[in-house]
Amino acid sequence: MVALARHPKSQSLLPDSNADPDQAELVEASIRLGGLLGFGYPCRHPIVMAPLPITTPVQTAPTAEFVYTPPASLHGARRIVVKPNLGYPVGPPVTVSMAVLGRVLEGLRHHNPQAEILIVEGVCSKVPFETIMAKNGVHALLDEGMRLLDADQLDCVEYPNPSPNPVRFKTLWAPKLLQEVDGCISVSAFKRTQLKGEALISASLKNLYGLFPRAKYKARSPSSRGQLHRPSVPLVLQDVYGTLGHFFHGGVVDCTQKFVSRDWQPDRGDGIPIGQVIWGDDLLAVDKTACAMADEATPSYVTALENLGVAEEN
Repeated sequence: MVALARHPKSQSLLPDSNADPDQAELVEASIRLGGLLGFGYPCRHPIVMAPLPITTPVQTAPTAEFVYTPPASLHGARRIVVKPNLGYPVGPPVTVSMAVLGRVLEGLRHHNPQAEILIVEGVCSKVPFETIMAKNGVHALLDEGMRLLDADQLDCVEYPNPSPNPVRFKTLWAPKLLQEVDGCISVSAFKRTQLKGEALISASLKNLYGLFPRAKYKARSPSSRGQLHRPSVPLVLQDVYGTLGHFFHGGVVDCTQKFVSRDWQPDRGDGIPIGQVIWGDDLLAVDKTACAMADEATPSYVTALENLGVAEEN
């Protein structure tokens, strides 16, 4: 197990039994009003305080030995979103393997027997969503309390980017569902492509691109989200993390094989055996460890976000 510093999540502010009655009443009233403080949209979670510096453990295991235990924050959850990397009609390592995704779902179900588990993906292909899901074999993993949802068909709302200096997006549109569940988990493949002459690492954070509606963020191709590639994916990922990162209680990276593209295409390339699964409760720490396991440099967007977190703490 490796301990890494992470971009801290906010801490819940709940009324204390010894607190001033007026303050406790104010907190409870704010929670009932939907936790609007600082976010600009209704949220079923409590008001949040300034972040506190903490560390997060990142775990690794050989794929054959991987057993998933969800973050403690999701034990006993009632509704959970799982965002798998399944946007193409191609199996692993282009997409996450059914073996790894299945173990994540098993772990969530073990700790949350009554939870509704929502598997949400938005594809990046001309091939229809249902065809891709059937081809990849997702339906065989689902129990009666699990549902498979097309992100492009969900109601979306505008989420604010709290960063004082957004790279491009002060807000981003994504499914309203994210703020209606107890938490989200990203389950990704590990891929390296080439964009504008530079390597782009796609893991648990880049996996969130599939949540954004293509109808709003398409560019030349209606099948993709080209607007999220300008000025560059590494830069826009900083806005993505600032906007949606706090909804994600953990990430899992299937590094059974590292996918290496010959160019920019994320569905054509070669698989290099790594044989590991990496998981933890912070996307940046998970992705940084996955890069180390796969013999890749830490992506510039991870470093930039870590530095931003340190600056905010200071």
